[in-house]
Amino acid sequence: MQVNGKQTPTPRNDRGETVSLKDFLETSGYDPSGVAIEKNGAIVDKKAPAFAAEPLRDDDVLEIVYFMGGG
Repeated sequence: MQVNGKQTPTPRNDRGETVSLKDFLETSGYDPSGVAIEKNGAIVDKKAPAFAAEPLRDDDVLEIVYFMGGG
């Protein structure tokens, strides 16, 4: 899997299954409410019911962008 341009091992749980996108974000130190996510060229709707269970795959490409305030 690729995250922000870097090849990254696809995270798996103790049963060897890939984790969800939400679990990946949380365990990788991202606050899901404070980032925008693009998965395979499409913006991820974090308000969609499927977001919590969105599975990751080895060939996924993620772009994760933080929201920044300023003036």
